[in-house]
Amino acid sequence: MKSLFTTLFFIGITLSTVSVVSQNKNQGLVNKIDSYLKASEINGFSGVVLVAKNGEILLSKGYGWADRKNKTPNSPETVFNIGSVTKQFTASAILKLVEQRKMKTSDKLSLYFPQIPLDKTDITIHQLLTHTSGISSKTGGFRYHEASKKQFLKEFFEATLHAEPGTSYQYANANYILLTVILEMVSEQTYDTFLQKNLFGPAQMKSTGYKSVNFDNERLAHGYYYNRDDEQWADWGTTQQHLPDNNNHWYSIGKGDVHSTTEDLYKWHNALKNNIVLTSKIRESQETPFVAENDNNTSYYGYGWAISKSDRDTKIVAHNGSNGLYFADFVRFVEDDVVVIYITNKFLGPESENVAREIGKMIFDANYKASPIPRNIYELIHEFIRTNPPSNVDKLTVFIENGIKKDFRKPVTLNRLGYSKLKKENQPGWALALFKLNVKLFPKDGNLWDSLGEAYLKYNQKEKAIECYTKAVELGNESSRKALNKLLKDDK
Repeated sequence: MKSLFTTLFFIGITLSTVSVVSQNKNQGLVNKIDSYLKASEINGFSGVVLVAKNGEILLSKGYGWADRKNKTPNSPETVFNIGSVTKQFTASAILKLVEQRKMKTSDKLSLYFPQIPLDKTDITIHQLLTHTSGISSKTGGFRYHEASKKQFLKEFFEATLHAEPGTSYQYANANYILLTVILEMVSEQTYDTFLQKNLFGPAQMKSTGYKSVNFDNERLAHGYYYNRDDEQWADWGTTQQHLPDNNNHWYSIGKGDVHSTTEDLYKWHNALKNNIVLTSKIRESQETPFVAENDNNTSYYGYGWAISKSDRDTKIVAHNGSNGLYFADFVRFVEDDVVVIYITNKFLGPESENVAREIGKMIFDANYKASPIPRNIYELIHEFIRTNPPSNVDKLTVFIENGIKKDFRKPVTLNRLGYSKLKKENQPGWALALFKLNVKLFPKDGNLWDSLGEAYLKYNQKEKAIECYTKAVELGNESSRKALNKLLKDDK
């Protein structure tokens, strides 16, 4: 008996020690992730991150401002536009109807639209879900412009297909807008109503919706963008202020602009994992890698999800989305039981797209150290311009590379800022200096020589303008020829 007691005692100590070690390990990971995000926050990062592992939320925290003017900080309760992460909800709604035996993924559009043009007759629901319908990514208008359902359908049916249905993948928002038309037709409910009743309600997602949001508008995160002309960050407001007030929202619905929180999205993950909203068989079909998204076959599209493999050869089911201001990334390492959900309302640059993946690297590689998101590059350059004369332009490249922590390889950046300055400067100054630096950095880009020629022309330096336009034409920029010929003709 004493021996058994001793054995159980030591087992208890061992299990307790393992638990403490696990807690310490997780806390170390949380501190590492938090330090990365705090360092990014210093550079302007604003958003919310949730990290869960083995069914436990390790981190759920906001950074920066949801509303800078009113000093409202981001928090796990902040509601964001989640962009194309919306597509998984539209796909799930369609699959719910499949589960209810009201439709099939093999159904053809001719079943729902008898008068459909011949080239689109055999497009299937499956092809709409997987972006293999052949419809172009250019079909449809700007997301916040008004468009009736009838208008959208007319544009869809009259659009020229870029490929024969079922033969190639091209991501196109119009696929998911059309799925929403069919969803409302089959369910005899609005998109909002169907999602609330069949998806958000069962998943206990009380802070998620499209236009019918059932929460205080003060919880909505404002979107921020850097205005290059004004040289400062601007408040775009909230998506609800930009969506049409009426039902003419058929450039937006179904493909994006659903609102949610990181914690509601985690509830959605658990609802899928536990087969609360869809049966396991239907969910497996949703997460099936049907069609390659790229030539390298490293990522595949399912039904509203992108499926890929980790470095450890484990399955990743994910989707991101953006409206140009907000950016959301929902990454589920399904075989590792790890979830990373990230949303920002202030897009600093390309690195803003990598946050969830950087956190994933930290989770699975204890030695990995993520570099903070750098400041917005235009904001960075304007800081240099405000504190330096144009004669110091040659020091700008080093300043930029120190700020972004990598080589500077984007000619369009200085070109855009050069034109912003050209509007304001009546005498040669920073505009001319930026254009000159750009051709020095990227001497084989004819478009940059054209821009420098335009700057010289504004300041009546015609001989130099002719030299630049000549160089631009030599480099294949035919659009420069008209300006060059006019200058040569005027000189005769």
